[in-house]
Amino acid sequence: MQISKALIGALSVATAFLGSTAAHAEGEVNIYSYRQPELIQPLLDAFTKETGITTNVLFLDKGLVERIQAEGANSPADVILTVDISRLTEAKDAGVTQPVVNETINKDIPEHFRDPDGNWFGLTTRGRVVYASKERVAQDEITYEDLANPKWKGKICTRDGQHSYNVGLFASMIAHHGEAETEKWLAGLRDNLARKPDGGDRDQAKAIFAGECDVALGNSYYVGRMMTNEKEPEQKDWAAAIKVLFPNAKDRGTHVNISGMALAKNAPNKENALKLMEFLSEGEAQKIYAEQVFEYPVLPGVETSEVVKSFGEIKPDTLPLAKIAANRKKASELVDKVGYNEGPQD
Repeated sequence: MQISKALIGALSVATAFLGSTAAHAEGEVNIYSYRQPELIQPLLDAFTKETGITTNVLFLDKGLVERIQAEGANSPADVILTVDISRLTEAKDAGVTQPVVNETINKDIPEHFRDPDGNWFGLTTRGRVVYASKERVAQDEITYEDLANPKWKGKICTRDGQHSYNVGLFASMIAHHGEAETEKWLAGLRDNLARKPDGGDRDQAKAIFAGECDVALGNSYYVGRMMTNEKEPEQKDWAAAIKVLFPNAKDRGTHVNISGMALAKNAPNKENALKLMEFLSEGEAQKIYAEQVFEYPVLPGVETSEVVKSFGEIKPDTLPLAKIAANRKKASELVDKVGYNEGPQD
């Protein structure tokens, strides 16, 4: 059973999702997901076909952790699916997950893409890349550090500095360079902005297309979404106007974030939940998932989609995401300290 986004919002809906009998029925697994149902349904269909286990999905666009906390020990949640390291660590810190020690999962998912305590696991990655104008930017290589170079003054666009995607990147800079150097870098990036941070990642590509800036920060998968957007075909023009540059390709690699999974603390169908988690970590599911969302599989050796291949080759930063997550609070504080969202100050 699936509950649409439109039906979620009132807690009264809780009783409509999986009564106690269904929650404990054999042959089912209950998924609480921040990821849209249409993106994960092909995965779940493949899982059901292989195992015979029925999947029930509750999609929430916000408040997933709070929902599970409110449900307490009687929560029907078995598996949590979400995007971004911040939401995975939020779930762990809130005490709504439980550790998993599983030979299959640990073999498939590289150590730097999983929680040291086994409370969350990455499934796909996306690069925090640079969108660059094909017309106005000649270079095909760049580093994050270079974005603070005055040569880019008035030529960079980004979304809100406090957005989790940017906070993750800034936290990785702290992990590599320390807080003081990152503060200087962030101030330099701020002063190179063409305008105050605004919009989403696709809006940054639109701004490059419109000539408002030459380079921008954005997640790699948005390029695939724009390239294939039949409902809003103007986005294909935005994608055609940019090239993807993978920062720091010749040294530490490009900062990546993840979509991931966790086992819910009070999972009533734990055995089935672990079967689903094992399935999601293996080759077939990795390929399906990555193709659906234009991201990169975490399982080494699984090929990306043809669309993603067209971006070029990514060399991911192998710094453990848990270390990056530990610097997110400092990164957020630096965004405010330098007045990043106020735009250029000189």
